[in-house]
Amino acid sequence: MRKTLKALSAMLGYPSPELQAATQEIRSALLAERALPAAAMEALDALLRRIGSADVMDIQAEYTSLFDNSRSLSLHLFEHVHGESRERGQALIDLANEYLQHGFAITSNELSDFLPLFLEFLSFVESAQAKEWLGRPAHVLAAMEERLRERGSLYAAVFRALLVLPDSKVDPEAVAELRQRMKAEEARSVDERWEDAAVTFSAPEPPSRPTGVAARIRAALRR
Repeated sequence: MRKTLKALSAMLGYPSPELQAATQEIRSALLAERALPAAAMEALDALLRRIGSADVMDIQAEYTSLFDNSRSLSLHLFEHVHGESRERGQALIDLANEYLQHGFAITSNELSDFLPLFLEFLSFVESAQAKEWLGRPAHVLAAMEERLRERGSLYAAVFRALLVLPDSKVDPEAVAELRQRMKAEEARSVDERWEDAAVTFSAPEPPSRPTGVAARIRAALRR
């Protein structure tokens, strides 16, 4: 399972000539470990062929459009649960501390909830524990897989594999609520998403307790 997690982490990385050159190595690692069923492997192979054969600028533009310019498909897991609230900051700290407790130090500038980084971490722990951890954000992964399929993106294959690998049990209500959030986010214009909030001088409101999907996923990566 370790090689499979590292391979999936690499496939979610920003496309580069180095990644293109490594597609055969990634394919070989997935085939050697045989952790995924044939249907999942076939879908991943289609994405690997796309990454390996397309013009690098084209796949970079596709990647940026999906994961960088669309908050509904952000690869930062906690963004889908906490948004930009203060709770996300504490969740990021807690997850980073979990990494340290397992001897895994973050050496990049990425936040601890960045999915490729999370998968890299899981590749260093025992398989049973990795499956348990991977199953915790299953609702987020399922909602993202669905949105990517709707867009006709081959990247949906990675998220399908991440659900199949631990045989995740997904709460349909949680996925439905996340789906609605994602569609609402995509309906907003870029200007609305990045518009500065009005400055006020009222006393800050106390943080509210999470409800709905946040309540079900709050402990997703903190248990």
